[in-house]
Amino acid sequence: MSQIFRFAEKCLSMLVTVALIAGCSADNSDMNNKPELLVYCGITMVKPITRIARIIEKAQDVRIHINQGGSEDLYQSLKASRVGDLYLPGSAYYRERHLDEGLMTEYVHVGYNQAALLVDKGNPKSVTPDLQQLLRQDLDVVLCSHEVGSIGRESKKLLESANIYNQVLQRAIYLTSDSRNLNGALKQGDADLIINWRATAFFEENRETMDVIDLDPGLAIPKKLLLNLLTFSKHPDVSRRFMEYAASEEGQAIFRQYGFLDNRN
Repeated sequence: MSQIFRFAEKCLSMLVTVALIAGCSADNSDMNNKPELLVYCGITMVKPITRIARIIEKAQDVRIHINQGGSEDLYQSLKASRVGDLYLPGSAYYRERHLDEGLMTEYVHVGYNQAALLVDKGNPKSVTPDLQQLLRQDLDVVLCSHEVGSIGRESKKLLESANIYNQVLQRAIYLTSDSRNLNGALKQGDADLIINWRATAFFEENRETMDVIDLDPGLAIPKKLLLNLLTFSKHPDVSRRFMEYAASEEGQAIFRQYGFLDNRN
């Protein structure tokens, strides 16, 4: 119960922080008359989106703030604040789920996420590309909550397809909130095995400490990444330029550098 409480407390704290950041962004815009964009971005895609943001800032003479977190938490934050311009969750599911609420308008396809098993560098426990490995008694496992992060929802879906979700859930050391904390669990020794978005293993801070065990692509189906324009954006023209660049060959080259499948696949 204490773990659940700490998890809920962490999510609440993040939502409060989002509201504060959004408010500061609006105030700063009024002070210097320089357009400021707020992008809600799932943790996994922060690195390529940050690179693209710096390019757009120079090209369009704007400031871009990036708020990162679990995909569902981010949506609930933008829904509550009605402040911001773009939303990039970890899969198209979040657009499909929330589209009828009227907060998202047009979108561009910027690549794919794909789930995989991640292990310590060199695969010292000889993990094979099989979800049943998550039931091995000699392996500690950490999962992402399906209620918060996109990889949590994808993990639940994969494990349910193998009829082992409840078993893995019961033996998990703990649940965490996003892909970054999953990798942290692996790096700090809390877990021997995790399910995470494979691109995260290629990030500079992770590539020397973990390896990817790819699952059958018929099982771990690549998930579309859709960058959404928010209906209450104060700067839709600049936001569309951001979207166009992210979906362009130049933008896709940046996504590929961080281990993502591009939108040409």
